[in-house]
Amino acid sequence: MTERVFDASLYRYDRVEPSYWEATAERPTVPSLVQDEAADVAVIGGGYTGLSTALHLARDHGIEAVVLDAGVPAWGASGRNGGLVCIPPAKASIPEMVRRWGRDETAAFYRWAIAGCDLARTLPADEGFDVCAQGDGNLEVADHPSRLAGLVEEAGHLTALTGVPTRILDRAAFAEVGHGGTEQFGGVHVGVGFALHPMAYALGLLGAARRRGVRVYAHSPVVRWDRDGSDHRLVAANGASVRARRVVVAANGWTPDGLHRGLDARVLPAISNILVTRPLGDAELAAESWNTETAIVNARTLLFYYRLLPDRRLLFGARGDTAGTTAAADRMQAWMHRRLGELFPSWAGIEVDYRWRGLVAMTRKRAPSIGAVNDDPSVHYAFGYHAAGVAAAPMAGKTVADAIALGSAAAPVPAVLRGLPARFPMAAMRRLALAGAYLWYGTRDRLQELRHTGAD
Repeated sequence: MTERVFDASLYRYDRVEPSYWEATAERPTVPSLVQDEAADVAVIGGGYTGLSTALHLARDHGIEAVVLDAGVPAWGASGRNGGLVCIPPAKASIPEMVRRWGRDETAAFYRWAIAGCDLARTLPADEGFDVCAQGDGNLEVADHPSRLAGLVEEAGHLTALTGVPTRILDRAAFAEVGHGGTEQFGGVHVGVGFALHPMAYALGLLGAARRRGVRVYAHSPVVRWDRDGSDHRLVAANGASVRARRVVVAANGWTPDGLHRGLDARVLPAISNILVTRPLGDAELAAESWNTETAIVNARTLLFYYRLLPDRRLLFGARGDTAGTTAAADRMQAWMHRRLGELFPSWAGIEVDYRWRGLVAMTRKRAPSIGAVNDDPSVHYAFGYHAAGVAAAPMAGKTVADAIALGSAAAPVPAVLRGLPARFPMAAMRRLALAGAYLWYGTRDRLQELRHTGAD
């Protein structure tokens, strides 16, 4: 029934990705759906968005929910990401958003995103689980002299719009609070967010939801979606089904075409890769002036992100390929390993103990989308976090739950988030579109560097 964008190897729901997070978390047993059931709300997707939706429906509103996942809960991006709690979950800049939605609505969107960062602290505390929080805010590093001015400008927009404190750091100051290396030319500290263990967050949401009576089923992919009057009937691969008055689609980058016609071709999934090294010793960290547990992203459009984990391993993330094959992943991860050594020369060739990949969701709106399908208001959706879903996705789940329980008038959503993004034309050509975008972004980054070199 459903169509996928990448190679089939990325959609092996029968096994988990061999990540560092899988190795350092304890998964509970989650059954599959084996008989027909009914609920007020059926949720497709057992990641941050789906689990948060079900938890908030049950905890805050007393609404019964069932969650279906094609793999196990947190099988997708919720269990594979870098653990950066950060803003914004968008690729559109503040000036772009202000031009499109106005200053007040842009500010409302940022307040919503900041609330997602806060939720990542308060929800675990309220529900009694540990997410292994690290760092203070987030660091953005200029990986080339040409990019520091852009970071400073973005920081000014952010502080003026939201009041979030930002601190400009020259190269020496950045080395004192961050790191040295060959691609560090100063940067900005953004005073919101932190880093965490993403699987711990997801499994904490799972446990909290189940304690509230939410039924969560693993290895239960939806292969058919029927209507019976005002009810929806979601049929799993083994023939068992869930009947519900409302459905929430919470699959983000894994959302397939063919699940619901209103959501087809809305997502451009993009592959992300992560490497985790062996533990680093004091002398090794000192050799690169490494002085932080705060997460760091660089300023390229096709960026790197990295952080020191509690056991002193370095997590290093970057984009992926455009095919999705295992051979393409091997080549991309080998390139990342080489680039890690170029950024931090004393760590060149360092042993990598874990490597994995997954999907993030990009859209033509370049910002998240939360709402109900126009011709069927009983079908809700939340997706499009643009690689910043650790804060945004659980907040989106809470937003969807409030909208279902209270209605749009009582639980208004910022205009930036409302409505579906435009479809991608020729949806089957999305991999080609992604390759073209990577070529354009890479060329633009390089031209910026060359212009700066010429000016010197």
